[in-house]
Amino acid sequence: MYLMLIAALLPAVLLGIYIWKKDPQPEPGKWIFRAVLAGVLICVPVALVEQQIMHVLFPSGGPTTLFGTTIEAFLVAALPEETAKLLALWLVLRKNPYFDERFDGIVYAVCVGLGFAAIENVFYVFQSGEGWITVAAMRALLAVPGHYAFAIMMGYYFSVFHFIKHTPGYAVKTLLVPVMAHGVYDSIAMSGSVDPVAAGLSTLVLFYFCFKLQKAAQQKVYALRDDYKAGLA
Repeated sequence: MYLMLIAALLPAVLLGIYIWKKDPQPEPGKWIFRAVLAGVLICVPVALVEQQIMHVLFPSGGPTTLFGTTIEAFLVAALPEETAKLLALWLVLRKNPYFDERFDGIVYAVCVGLGFAAIENVFYVFQSGEGWITVAAMRALLAVPGHYAFAIMMGYYFSVFHFIKHTPGYAVKTLLVPVMAHGVYDSIAMSGSVDPVAAGLSTLVLFYFCFKLQKAAQQKVYALRDDYKAGLA
């Protein structure tokens, strides 16, 4: 049981430490904890909302076509989860006196996202029975880094909107970009459940998509770090 818990939580912990170390001026532990806790606390209400949306969209059961899994990916998973994360991020930062640098948006968004991902990972690993090692390994390579990348995108646009370009376009991107990335990720991941032909190919496509997603996320990280080095904070 302890090994399962460690396997479920370790990927989120390591990615959280990594992004915290990247911060030119690391945030206080108290506020980091609040952000992680916010991500944890939204898990249950998000799950309840997702159940209701699922019931409305698929009253007879789950989707049976690729179109259906795409709808599920975007409307049942990506939109509610990323909306809740954005709300949690806003609540954490709205009166945070340490939110004073552009890179901070990424740090706090990642903490919220990984708090959510950690609890989600615990659920999946403990529900997987004897195959928990495979599930834990695959989610450590794909799902948790996916939430990490979605959070970087959210935090990047949140900071750009807050510190640089206070325009409706950037406000929309704060939610739209992570929702799109999350929706595409889940669409690929879910496709194999309804199409046997796509099952084998989807895993390869998912790894490739995650590779490109991580590269895009790293570009956002370095963009805001470069701003700090240039004295733009």
